[in-house]
Amino acid sequence: MEKEDDRYFILNIVITEIFLRLREWICPSANVFAKFLEFIENALLGKICSSTRSGKATWEKHVPSLLPFIPKLVSEVTTDWQSHLLEAFTKTFRDCNPEFSLKLACLSMIEEMLIPRGDMHYMEASNPVALDYQTIWIRELPLLLILLGDKWPSSSQVVLHLLLRLGQFGCWNSSLIWEYENTQFALCEFYSTCREGNIYYGPFMRLPRDSQELSICCLYYFSNFSTLLLKSIAACCLCPELEPYVLFRIVEVVHAAYKAGHIQFADHISFFITLLSRFKVYPERLAYSILLVAPNPSLSVSGEEENICPVRESGVQISNRGSFKSLTCMVCSCLSQMGDSSVVFRILEKAILDLISLKPQLDNACAMLRVLIMLDSKPTRLSEQSIIALSNFLPGYLMDVVHCIPEVDGNEATVSNHVQTCRYYLLPCFFLFDRSNQLVKLFLNVMGSSLTDSSLSFESHNSTQYATDSLSQMNITVSLLLLIYKDVKVQKIMSLFKTEIGSIMQSIASLQSSEVNMTIEERHKFQCSFERLKVVASTSPQKHVFCFEDAGDLSNDDSK
Repeated sequence: MEKEDDRYFILNIVITEIFLRLREWICPSANVFAKFLEFIENALLGKICSSTRSGKATWEKHVPSLLPFIPKLVSEVTTDWQSHLLEAFTKTFRDCNPEFSLKLACLSMIEEMLIPRGDMHYMEASNPVALDYQTIWIRELPLLLILLGDKWPSSSQVVLHLLLRLGQFGCWNSSLIWEYENTQFALCEFYSTCREGNIYYGPFMRLPRDSQELSICCLYYFSNFSTLLLKSIAACCLCPELEPYVLFRIVEVVHAAYKAGHIQFADHISFFITLLSRFKVYPERLAYSILLVAPNPSLSVSGEEENICPVRESGVQISNRGSFKSLTCMVCSCLSQMGDSSVVFRILEKAILDLISLKPQLDNACAMLRVLIMLDSKPTRLSEQSIIALSNFLPGYLMDVVHCIPEVDGNEATVSNHVQTCRYYLLPCFFLFDRSNQLVKLFLNVMGSSLTDSSLSFESHNSTQYATDSLSQMNITVSLLLLIYKDVKVQKIMSLFKTEIGSIMQSIASLQSSEVNMTIEERHKFQCSFERLKVVASTSPQKHVFCFEDAGDLSNDDSK
C-alpha cells in the first residue's frame, strides 16, 4: 500500500508539472487551479508520501521538479496562497538534508526570488508577506554554511555564491540590507571563534580556494563591518595553515572595504597592527628529518632562543618568512593610503612603541619598525619619550640580528646573501639614525653602559657561566658595529659621535683584558675583528657594501 501511495505521488507530480507548463493555454477555473496549489503545498510539506525510508527517498527525488514553478506562482497568486506556498517551501528548505540535491534546488529558487535576473520572477521586498520569508531565508544562509562545514564543498560554494549575490544586490534594495548586514555576526563562526582564550577555526580554513575566494569577496559588501567579524578574520590570517595567496586577498579586500567607508579607521588600524605583531614566523619547516639548532647563548629580545639559520640534517626547507615580508610591505602600502601620514603616525606611534616594549620576536619587531619609518619623516616626528624608548630597545634588537644571523665564511655569493639578510633587519634602524642624532647618541650610550655593567659585574662575579656571556657580548658588539660601518651613510653619522664610539671601544678592551676563559683561538679571532673595527671606525668612509637611499627601500627591498 505504501509503495502504491508513492507511485500515485510520482504520477501526481508529473500531472502537476504538465498542468503548470500548459496553464496559460488551458485557462483552468479557479477551483481547479486551487486544487493544484493545494497539492503543491501538501507535496512540499511531505503530507502525501509515506513516512517510510523509501517514501522519504521518493519525496526528496521528485519534489525538486515542482520548485522551478514556485517563483512564478508566488508572484501571481493571492496573498493567502502566497503565504501558504512560501511557508511550505521554507519548511522544505529548512528540513531537507544539506547534502541532498533538494537543498541546492531550494537555494536556486531562493536566489531567483530574491535577486532579479532578466525575466526571472523575484519577489518585491515591499510585499510584506514576501519580506517575512526573504528575511528567514537570508538568516538561514550563514547557519547552513556552518552546518555544511567542509564536508560538502560544492554545496558551500552555492551558499557563498548566493551570499555574494545578495551583497551585490542588497546595495540596491534597502529592505534587505539590514538582514544581510546581520549575517556577519553568524558568519564569525564560519571563519573563527575565540573561546576561553583558544582559537577555533571554522570551515573557511578547510574549504577549497575558490570557495575561500567567494567568502572573502562577500566581506566587501558589509557596509558596517563589525569589529567582531574583523577579529574573526584576523585570527584566520594568523593561522600558519592559511595559504599566502588567501592571506593577501583578505588584506586586499579588507582594505578595499575600508576605502569604501565600510570599516572604522580605528578597527582597520587595529587589524593591521594585529597581523604584524602576532604573526608567527616559522624559519624552518621540515617535511622529514630532525631540526638541529646550533647552540648559542640567547640574547633574544623576546627572551626566547631564536636562530634564523638553524642547522638541518636533511629535508626540504619551507619557511613563511618571505610571506611575512610581503605582508609587511602590503600593510605599509595600505597605511600610506589612509590619509595624512603625520596623522596616522601620531595615532600609531604610541601603539607601536608599546608593542615593541614587550620585546616581540625579531621579525615582528622589524615589521613594526618598518611601519614606523614608512610614516615618519626627516627630521623625525618621534616624541622625546619614543626616542628614549627606542634607544633602550634598539641595542637588544640589533644584537638579536647579529646573534640570529651569524657571520658565514664561504664564497662571494654566500657572503652577499648574509649581508642582504642582515640588511633587511638593519635598514629600519639606519633610517631612524639618519633622522635623529639624539637617538644615535642615546643608543650608543646604552650600548656603552651595558658593556660597562658587564665589566663591573665580571669583577665581582668571576664565574665560568658569566665569562661565556661576556665573551658572547663582546663578539656580538664588535660584529654589530662592523655591520653598521658597512653602510656609508651610517658610517658618516657615526663619525659625529667619536666620543661615544671611543667609550664603547674602551669598554670592549676592558672586557677583553678581564676575560680569563678565552682560548687562544677565540682570543685571536676576537682580536682580528676588534682591530678591523678600530680601522673602519677611524677612517673616512670610502667603500661600502650597501647604502640606504630613502623610505622606498623599505617597501621595495631586494633582501627577501
